[in-house]
Amino acid sequence: MPISPLAGKPADQSLLINVPRLLTAYYTGEPDPSVPAQRVVFGTSGHRGSSLDNAFNEAHILAITQAICLYRKQQSIDGPLYIGIDTHALSEPAFASALEVLAANGVDVMVDANNGYTPTPVISHAILTYNRGRKRGLADGIVITPSHNPPRFGGFKYDPPTGGPADTHVTEWIEQRANDFIADGLHGVARVPFERARRASTVHPYKYLDSYVGDLPSVVDLQAIRDSKVHIGVDPLGGASVAYWDAIGDRYGLDLEVVNHAIDPTFRFMTVDWDGQIRMDPSSEYAMASMVGLKERFDVAFASDTDADRHGIVSRSHGLLPPNHYLSVAISYLFANRPEWSKTVAVGKTVVSSSMIDRVVNKLGRRLVEVPVGFKWFVEGLIDGSLGFGGEESSGATFLRRDGTVWTTDKDGLVPNLLAAEITARTGKDPGEHYQDLAAEFGTPYYTRIDAPATPEQKTKLKNLSPEMVVTSKLAGEPITAKLTAAPGDGAPIGGLKVVTGNGWFAARPSGTENIYKIYAESFKDQGHLDAIVNEAHEIVNDALKSSQARRANE
Repeated sequence: MPISPLAGKPADQSLLINVPRLLTAYYTGEPDPSVPAQRVVFGTSGHRGSSLDNAFNEAHILAITQAICLYRKQQSIDGPLYIGIDTHALSEPAFASALEVLAANGVDVMVDANNGYTPTPVISHAILTYNRGRKRGLADGIVITPSHNPPRFGGFKYDPPTGGPADTHVTEWIEQRANDFIADGLHGVARVPFERARRASTVHPYKYLDSYVGDLPSVVDLQAIRDSKVHIGVDPLGGASVAYWDAIGDRYGLDLEVVNHAIDPTFRFMTVDWDGQIRMDPSSEYAMASMVGLKERFDVAFASDTDADRHGIVSRSHGLLPPNHYLSVAISYLFANRPEWSKTVAVGKTVVSSSMIDRVVNKLGRRLVEVPVGFKWFVEGLIDGSLGFGGEESSGATFLRRDGTVWTTDKDGLVPNLLAAEITARTGKDPGEHYQDLAAEFGTPYYTRIDAPATPEQKTKLKNLSPEMVVTSKLAGEPITAKLTAAPGDGAPIGGLKVVTGNGWFAARPSGTENIYKIYAESFKDQGHLDAIVNEAHEIVNDALKSSQARRANE
């Protein structure tokens, strides 16, 4: 898709959301359950939408929260529920709605003691910390965030006692019950007025920041960072991690400078993303333009998105590192510098992440676990310690504590950022220089992701393709070695197609939220080879969709 002429430039006044209008629509909009776009739909990270589209309104949140209460009762989950919000405008009213229902249902709720914002990984950390060693009375959580999405969006996701994103069978159950409540005029949803809920005996203050920040030395070598006096720059991008970075710097004596403390639900301080929208994506060179411009001031710099579950690394040597580059560096460093990790601990990556990771893992002599897109596929391995690292190409990652036990089971934008500082401190080279070393050893990969239009019907067909529908035997002049519709690591459906050769691959999968499909492609030869892969990928997908349509017509 074409790059907007606004990309990388400061946000113009005309792009800013009307916050009062957004909040009014939250309370006055009435979603129509017969309209698919207005129903509760859990994607890879919960339900997301805008109140202006009747896709994220009070009715949605009341219904989802009541459905979660029913799910907790069905599963005998009766420990505390940890809840946190980010800085999007719709997060505060959604928190109020959720608390009204949770209090009415008698759920013990842990809210931020300072009425502050809470990053996604902090909720995961709190759940796992409470549940450690317990068999009964387990905790779970809710995070109210649309992640890096534009300011008009709201988001709501449920974390079961595993501390990570809920699995599909859980979200489908919650989704169905929530939509039933909406269709029935919210009959059966219990709620009490917010002020009464806030004073309820079941609502408890919890020091999220102190708990998380105090535990960081168990996962990152903060002493090495402090002793090295590495000069660190941080941009929270107006998100939930703002207070956390100052606390980390102060508590551990780091030479850390937060370059932007602003909290503003319009996010007017952002530079515009590739498509002309304001989006708090730390992996985007356009959204990160301001931070990249400061790279010479720091030894290493980084950013987190609005709920701090994504990282973005800016090195003095190379500017903003593409997520795949940093994942490769992090894996290479961690598995050489965590002596207490078991020799059997594996590396997890998604099917659309770079094959550079495969080459790094092979040299390390470790097992690679390749899973579908979505962080939920890493949860089990992180909990039992069989996965030392889980990462995805969209700049989401987490890894084990230094002793080899679980840290978080959701993406953690803070810890991979701090790891970049540890790498710089202990090696004397920034992550960009380390990636240059990997490219010299394993070859330079050329990687891209392209969005293409697709109708809902085409998206469904793409999701259900079979390897037999790919009739060609070569891709960009090379023999095809694999045609995958299931992930090699666990056999789970990838919701699309991946075609592999000796020096390249492509994957195509439908978007969960937009009428597009995504093509991911990589070549270890050159840009021309990558272009050929992309062109042939479009042809293969189009031919496969046509053959699928013809086969259905003949049935």
